[in-house]
Formats: sequence, C-alpha cells, structure tokens
Amino acid sequence: MKGFLVLLLGALLCLDSGSSLQCYSCTSQLSNSNCQMTVDCKEKEMCKTDVIRIVGFFNIINKGCDSSCKPLYQDFSVGNRNVSCCSSDLCNFNAAGSVRYSSGMAAGIVASVLWPFLNNRL
Repeated sequence: MKGFLVLLLGALLCLDSGSSLQCYSCTSQLSNSNCQMTVDCKEKEMCKTDVIRIVGFFNIINKGCDSSCKPLYQDFSVGNRNVSCCSSDLCNFNAAGSVRYSSGMAAGIVASVLWPFLNNRL
C-alpha cells in the first residue's frame, strides 16, 4: 500500500499543472526597476521587451506578453530600438537587450586580441 501511495504521489508531481508563462509587464517606463509587475500570458504568447534608447538621454521600456513577437533592431540617428523575445518564466527581467551584450562581447574580443601586445610590453 505504501508503494502505491509513493507511486501515486510521484505521478501527481510529474503532471503538468497547466500554468501559463509569466512575464514582467510595464508600459513607457524610464527605468527597468519600474518594470516589476508580473502577468500571466495567454496560450502561444511569449515575453517581449521593447526598449527605445535616446542616445545620451533616456530609455523608454515596454514589457509584456505578445503572440507575434519578432526580434528587431533599428538604428536611428538619435538612438535605437531593440525588441527581444523569450519563452521562459520571467525571462524578460533585463531591459538591456542584446545591444549591451554585443558591446560587451566586442570589448572582450578587442581585449583578447590586444592582450598579447600589451603583455609583451610589461
């Protein structure tokens, strides 16, 4: 009997609870710290982060659920727009987007290329 109860408990734990994807949500915020509200997405929706950067001034951040999210990067003379999509719970926590990651990666590549030259001079 105990074995049956253990198997039944294990089966119940393995069942999908049917919970929906959760995403952070906000509209027209200037700071990522103001985007802490969570929402439950509908079926076939994913998390979306849309950041418009006005160079040297501020960011406008929009987050939420979207059924037709498509990653996008647009460069303007006074800033840029970066749309990113993801599909795990609360994956849109960071409004930095891929722009900062690519800048960091570029800096890392430059540093790794220059390191042998700088190291020989020491």
